[in-house]
Amino acid sequence: MKHILLLLTTLAFSAVVSGALMAQENPFLGTWKLRAEKSEYIGIPMPKSLTRTVTADGDGVKYIYKGINDEGKPIDYSFSTKYDGKASPLTGTGMPRGADSVTMKRVNARKTATVLSKAGKEIGKSTAEVSEDGKVTTIKGTGKTADGKEFSTTSVFDKQ
Repeated sequence: MKHILLLLTTLAFSAVVSGALMAQENPFLGTWKLRAEKSEYIGIPMPKSLTRTVTADGDGVKYIYKGINDEGKPIDYSFSTKYDGKASPLTGTGMPRGADSVTMKRVNARKTATVLSKAGKEIGKSTAEVSEDGKVTTIKGTGKTADGKEFSTTSVFDKQ
């Protein structure tokens, strides 16, 4: 019985430590708020507010976006990914340009590359990079609007 109790205690401790280590290894984890005055949107409107929450999700991560778009409508969508370059479905409302899937991969420890798609067709690309101090994420995106006009965005998020 003592051996079983020791094993269970060791397993529980290992789970806590590995979760903490994953958080340290992934600087994207946390809650981030859009800082509109430092962001720039060309060709598409900027949301009135936007919060990104990134949490550990098994051996991957889950992204949750919540906010208000330029028309006052809710933004509330999420997806899970393993940064493996495979498409992950988006669920919720207010997805960028109606995207229904996202593909993400790690470029390096502080940078990711993302492709947004709708019905299997690429509609936008972005890179996200966390500052060396871990306090700011800058996401730079490009793509085309539904009517074919090009857009670019620079979204600056502060860690909360």
